[in-house]
Amino acid sequence: QVQLVESGGGLVQPGGSLRLSCTTSISRFSNYNVGWYRQAPGKQRELVAAMGSGGNINYAQSVKDRFTISRDNTKNTVYLQMNNLKPEDTAVYYCNVVLGLIYYWGQGTQVTVSS
Repeated sequence: QVQLVESGGGLVQPGGSLRLSCTTSISRFSNYNVGWYRQAPGKQRELVAAMGSGGNINYAQSVKDRFTISRDNTKNTVYLQMNNLKPEDTAVYYCNVVLGLIYYWGQGTQVTVSS
């Protein structure tokens, strides 16, 4: 049974920072593409950042220059460093791991940006 365990969410003031982590039990994790998605109340889930197994990275325009995705294949973990957080970043954040047609989701972690 594959598990993706997320951590690092919480309440932060505008302009603050958080670092999300997602640790998986997947074997050969380095072969997988990884990503972070978010879903705000009443909205569809959207891609925040993605990193391919070869290291190529994509960001949503709304988070460019503020968020950084990274991975540590020795720890089977993907990270999302979020800086200069804004109220509109408030959402449940999900990590995603994909290899071809095989994909897994984390349980989600709440990020709330509010003063």
